[in-house]
Amino acid sequence: MRVSRLVSRKHKEKPAEAQLASHIFLLRGGYVRPIANGIYSLLMPAKRIQQKIIGIIREEMDAIDGQEIQMPIVLPRELWQESGRWDSVEAELLRFKDRTNHDMLLAMTHEEAVVALARTEVTSYKDYPFMLYQFQTKFRDEARSRGGLVRVREFIMKDAYSFHTSQADLDNYYDKCAKAYHTIFRRCGIPEVVSIQSDSGMMGGKVAHEYQLLTDSGEDKVVVCDKCHFYANNEVAVGIYQSEPEELLPMEQIATPNVKTIDELSAFTGMPETKMAKSVFYTSEKGETFCVVVRGDVEVNECKLQKIVHALFNFATDEAVRKTGAVPGFACPIGLKCRVFVDHSVANGYNLICGANKEGYHTKNFNMSRDLPHAEVVDIATVKTGDICPRCGGKLSIKRGIEVGNIFKLGTRYTEAMQMTYTDEKGEEHHPIMGCYGIGIGRLLASICEVRHDDYGPIWPLSVAPWQIQICAMKMDRKDIFETAETLYDDLQKAGYEVLFDDRNVSAGVQFADADLTGIPLRLTVAPRALAEGMIEYKVRGRDESGLVPIQEILPFVKNWIETEMQKYR
Repeated sequence: MRVSRLVSRKHKEKPAEAQLASHIFLLRGGYVRPIANGIYSLLMPAKRIQQKIIGIIREEMDAIDGQEIQMPIVLPRELWQESGRWDSVEAELLRFKDRTNHDMLLAMTHEEAVVALARTEVTSYKDYPFMLYQFQTKFRDEARSRGGLVRVREFIMKDAYSFHTSQADLDNYYDKCAKAYHTIFRRCGIPEVVSIQSDSGMMGGKVAHEYQLLTDSGEDKVVVCDKCHFYANNEVAVGIYQSEPEELLPMEQIATPNVKTIDELSAFTGMPETKMAKSVFYTSEKGETFCVVVRGDVEVNECKLQKIVHALFNFATDEAVRKTGAVPGFACPIGLKCRVFVDHSVANGYNLICGANKEGYHTKNFNMSRDLPHAEVVDIATVKTGDICPRCGGKLSIKRGIEVGNIFKLGTRYTEAMQMTYTDEKGEEHHPIMGCYGIGIGRLLASICEVRHDDYGPIWPLSVAPWQIQICAMKMDRKDIFETAETLYDDLQKAGYEVLFDDRNVSAGVQFADADLTGIPLRLTVAPRALAEGMIEYKVRGRDESGLVPIQEILPFVKNWIETEMQKYR
């Protein structure tokens, strides 16, 4: 490809709307252009990267017996009603009516569609197990589009679905797919991706893992143990809250005028937040108010809470709090007319300070085991830095990451709801057990750029780079430069290499700046001084690796360099 013909304009200035490095460079480098909030067009450089990523994923999915299919993006209401998600999924699902006034949707995921397809084709246990996968456009009406391709509304997803006749078979395939994912990310040039425990969310199922690329620019919080290096998403991570045993002292009310927050209470009493128990009230979508009690230094994990109450909820109003018998700002969990959930951080504490359900007063020496023995004790805390690892006793810390893939053990969540069955060897019918495996292609592209760049632009790994080689020619108006560069371009293409040729008669500064934004691994420069000595200059993007190669040796040099470099991605 010649730069003079490439529809991909470079920009010197940082776009005002971009904050992440990947967003900045994908805009500046002419990879993507916004059409609407969270919706982008991909230009040729980005499209070439995308196709290489898809090629790598396809090879690894085929290697574990995946069968590539394609399902429609537009689906009828009935499929999602079968699964129950037509009513349970809210604004993220884009619904519309077709010309016959029939309810349709733009698929944000394809569990319903793949079950509807598979149940027409597979009826006997002899046909199991199998895995179907696709690369398809999805639409999620994301409320917080950000970071360019990192969080968008329209995107291409590789989604795969496996079907099994036993949990053991699913477990075995799940592990196989997990290993394939690590291979995919290594081949794409980001081997540092880690697998972590996660929440299954709207997908359903009991077991789920995310693949997180750890980077300070990530929006996800990842809990990491400094000792056993266990990883978990902050939504499901568990910490241990231990306190030194104390003699249970009698409860005592203390006057705390105008003291309502934990900070104020700590300052007023001189006691640390770890000696406080705070009550937080929520009202569910069904109108039920409930109380959650956590230690003063702990935040409620609303993702965990939702899985416990099985309902959506919001913070309760003061009026709703009073109806439970509590006093806003001075709430005590004792004697309330509502469900009370107590976190382990409080259940394992001694002689804590809590509210008194009396304006201007708090209670000293609250002990759950004695004073609230019938409360529901649950894990409902958000882990924070310094908490204790439940596996090894090490210290937990919070890191940032970008989710680049996820896998779920869905179980029979969809096959039961949609009446997909198979007949076993005894002639009895069963619902197959499912697994689900996803990778967002655009997000993966952006994530690679997010951790593989310098101040000047992306540093694309050779396995996914838009082109393998870039030719820069200085002073194209000189006959010897022109002829040498053209011959080099032709020879490299005939040898089967992917080459971008900057054939513009512009300054070296412009060419090199644009080459950095393009991020191609190997740059070959035809320059007057080197050419006078029969040499071609080479430079490896992002490394202190450069030199001169005789013109007659350039093809063997390129062959050796590319073969050696590609060893990293195999």
